[in-house]
Amino acid sequence: MKKPLTILFVALLLVTGLSAFQHLHAQSRGRISYEASRRIDPSQLRIVVNGQEVRPGSPDFPADVPDVRTFAQTLSFAGDYAKEVLEGGGGMMVRTVVDAGPGGGGSRGPQTTNLGRPFEESTYLNLQERSATTVLTLKKDDKTTEYRADAPIAKTEGWQLTDQTKKIAGYTCRKATVPFRKETYTVWLTTELPFTYSPIRELTPDKGVVLAVEGSTEQFRATKVDLKAPVAEADVRPGAQAQQVSEAELKELRDKARADFRQRMMDNFGGPGGGGRN
Repeated sequence: MKKPLTILFVALLLVTGLSAFQHLHAQSRGRISYEASRRIDPSQLRIVVNGQEVRPGSPDFPADVPDVRTFAQTLSFAGDYAKEVLEGGGGMMVRTVVDAGPGGGGSRGPQTTNLGRPFEESTYLNLQERSATTVLTLKKDDKTTEYRADAPIAKTEGWQLTDQTKKIAGYTCRKATVPFRKETYTVWLTTELPFTYSPIRELTPDKGVVLAVEGSTEQFRATKVDLKAPVAEADVRPGAQAQQVSEAELKELRDKARADFRQRMMDNFGGPGGGGRN
């Protein structure tokens, strides 16, 4: 009787182990959706009124410029790879005031148009190696060029994990605090997902997925974790056609594209009655 029992016991262990592996594999792909907000630094704004750039504090600086931008951030992951996508809150904004002319009832209120960004930018993550790849796509005339810069995910020291917990997007999270950008951030992380990630790259923990971040100038909060989303690994890995550059070179390319785009918009909208900001 001992031999059949031993065989049955081993078989049960194999079945249990296979079931756990299948469950873990099912959780290794999916999508996390975050709602986010970030305070705007007025010194980084470029406001043009009647063709002239005005700075914060100037009498001509618009009083209704928002000081916070909201946006969505989505992480799609499959296996050891992931891709971040940002939606909303970016791009160059152009504000125009239309003068109706004599007898036309005066000028209409300012109208704001989002012209988008002069480039496309995607961030890919190697979750196992804790590295990030930024891919910048520039279009000029009919030519499209891609550049990529790779960098390790920097680690911020001084984490303090507490016993306080709460549910976020259906997952139990523990509260942690960490010094970052000259203040103390509050981070809520869960270990119920089989990888490590944070929507703020520098606040990636040693283990766990950050589902909420609270700072004085920025906040992130996960609204949904979808483990049934059909995410293919090929869609969350960078392509091989991009030209390899350094982080500094990528920043120069990005800044030049913004400056050229801003100048073109000023030429188009910078006449009397027009204005823009980036």
